[in-house]
Order: sequence, then C-alpha cells, then structure tokens
Amino acid sequence: MLAEQICETFNRCFAQSQVKLVGGASEPLYEPGEQESCIYFREDYASSALHEIAHWCIAGADRRQQPDYGYWYRDKRDVKQQRTFESVEVKPQALEWVFSVAAGIDFRVSCDNFDASTLNMAGFSAEVHAVVIALLDGLPPRGERFIHALVAQTGNQQALTNVTYREPPK
Repeated sequence: MLAEQICETFNRCFAQSQVKLVGGASEPLYEPGEQESCIYFREDYASSALHEIAHWCIAGADRRQQPDYGYWYRDKRDVKQQRTFESVEVKPQALEWVFSVAAGIDFRVSCDNFDASTLNMAGFSAEVHAVVIALLDGLPPRGERFIHALVAQTGNQQALTNVTYREPPK
C-alpha cells in the first residue's frame, strides 16, 4: 500500500473527525487546529504515515490539543532519556506494526537515536512485540476503526490475528 492510498483511506475513514493526513513534510508534525487538525508525515513514506496515525489514534483529547501531542524530541539521548523515549514510543510503534501488517508493508522497530551506546534494540523490540499481542485483544477505538478500514482496502484479514506477529529476532 502506498502512502497516497494510506492518506485516502485515513482521510475517508476520519472525514468527520476534523483531522487530515498530509504527506510531503520534511519532518513529521501534528498541528491541532480550530477547524481542522493536520497530521503531517515525512516525504511520501508509508511507514511515517502509519507511525503518525498511530500517535493520533493513541493520543487523548488533551494531547490532541497540543502541537506534536506535547511530546519532546531529541535526536541524541543519554540512556535515561532513551528509556523515557522508548516508554512513550512502545505503544505507537506497536500500533504502527499492526497497521503495517494490515497495509501489507514492512515494519521495523525504531529506537530513533543516533547514539548507539544508549540503545537496547533487542529489549525494545521485545517490548513492542508484547504490546502488539496485547493490542490484538483490545485496540484503541480510533486504531480499531483505522485497521478495519485498512483491512477493507487490502483484504488482509490475518492482520487481526497474533499468528501474524512473530517475535523479533534476538
């Protein structure tokens, strides 16, 4: 599934929610608006679109009133900052994984840090996998709505089973 198709599916699915998914941005960004909020994703990357959608699907009403949901971003982090980042990212990445399977695109866990000394990729991957399995027992409402729209678009019913989500390599 291409980024353009993901945009069409999302914008059709959430037309009444006053939010629009827009590609082509140099950096991902969520901008709340009085009339319409915008979720911008990087370039034309389908994985960036799905990741930003996952953040929106998880964000509560208060977070959706803040630019970028009120989260901070640093491209270099010490170990403590990296663990904090991972604790915030585990659920969106898990939901992105579910969306990716439904959309038929590859998913890769991302620690999103340029300092390899602070990374525990295997540990974070295992955490994301555990959340994926838990999510299959109860997706957040907007996430459930979107995955069903993706499945309707792709016909990939297996995206809703935990058989599809194999544990990441150690």
